[in-house]
Amino acid sequence: MSETLPFLSKLEDLERDFEAVSAKMADPAIAGNVDAYREQARRFAELEPLVGAFRTFRGLEQQLDQARSMAREETDDELRTMARDEVRLLEEQVADQAGKLRSLLLPRDPDDDKNVVLEVRAGVGGDEASLFAADLVRMYQRWAEREKLSCELVDLSESEIGGVKEAVLEVRGKGAFARLKYESGVHRVQRVPETEAQGRIHTSAATVAVLPEAEDVDLVIDEAKDLRIDKYSAGGPGGQHVNKTESAIRITHLPSGIVVQCQDERSQYKNLAKAMKILRARVLDKMRTEQNAKEAQVRSSMVKSGDRSERIRTYNYPQNRVTDHRIGLTLHKLDQVMLGDLNELIEALANADQAEKLKSEISS
Repeated sequence: MSETLPFLSKLEDLERDFEAVSAKMADPAIAGNVDAYREQARRFAELEPLVGAFRTFRGLEQQLDQARSMAREETDDELRTMARDEVRLLEEQVADQAGKLRSLLLPRDPDDDKNVVLEVRAGVGGDEASLFAADLVRMYQRWAEREKLSCELVDLSESEIGGVKEAVLEVRGKGAFARLKYESGVHRVQRVPETEAQGRIHTSAATVAVLPEAEDVDLVIDEAKDLRIDKYSAGGPGGQHVNKTESAIRITHLPSGIVVQCQDERSQYKNLAKAMKILRARVLDKMRTEQNAKEAQVRSSMVKSGDRSERIRTYNYPQNRVTDHRIGLTLHKLDQVMLGDLNELIEALANADQAEKLKSEISS
């Protein structure tokens, strides 16, 4: 094995673990125990991509050794040239596969597969900020539709001109948080408002918060001691039931002061369930933020920080341009981005984050 892979011993250990797990899954005693089998199956699914990539790497290295031997020993000029071409090709493939293995070895964010509570709030800029916030809400809804993810509007506070003061979306589906987590921050727009008679470009902003949905194991809330639940009549559009039934819910988390309300459903029970999901996500986010501050865990990359005080992106309408300031990426396709075509941005941010992690891992 060449020195291309600095994590060889760790990979060999993981391959042995994989083989042991495979043997356990074939054991009738394990197969007959639902909980034990589920645990082994989870570990198998976790290790299989890594071990498969490692075995592919090892096969490529063996082919490379053979090609190098042929290039050294072959006396026929034509065959020697072919062998040298093969060596160059295999060297590239080995390097690419080594990069994939390094990526697979990186610690995985335990929240990546969780559903998302996504909050959009109008920032500075008055009415134009609320209109931009509404545009962002539609952008994320369209993106979720493209990605076959469930996206539900849980709570909405509208401005007088039809913009959004605050909106809460629930995005559900595999990998929802992994793909949306880089959206947290201040989004800035530059455009000529519809209300601007002089045609001057106006700058306004909206904030986006992406929170992983909290599970029972993540957070314990004593509902009797920690919560105050108020029931009231729903307001705004919604049909004849509005203001006639107390279906809307407001929950106050007394220890933190966090308040959540939901009036999306006609059913009080459904509104309570949705409000609890949002509350748990916000309380968990607050706890984690405070813990990180206490431990002074300052992250080295803006991509990874998710600090919602940062201006992360600018949407420039006159130039049909969107710029992500964390990685210096500019795309001249703002019209498509606002229609939900976000994946080029999302993938670039994920790749930059991964590169930063790899750099840190290698240096350590």
